[in-house]
Amino acid sequence: MTDDIWKRDEIESPCIKICVIHPQSRLCTGCLRSIDEIGAWSRMKPEIRREIMAELPSRAGQITQRRGGRAARLKS
Repeated sequence: MTDDIWKRDEIESPCIKICVIHPQSRLCTGCLRSIDEIGAWSRMKPEIRREIMAELPSRAGQITQRRGGRAARLKS
């Protein structure tokens, strides 16, 4: 028995299981996709997925680090 039957010829999700939507950019802080892209991912054509995957590295600058919890209470 092989795993070949389970292989799929499609673009994998960039999800890294850190699903937090940044309030200003409205992007997931883990995978950098928008909430709409995340919701539609399984129904997207491979070409659209490739376009999104190519764009993800440029989105990293849109997310500023949030200071929450103890770090937010400390005055630097």
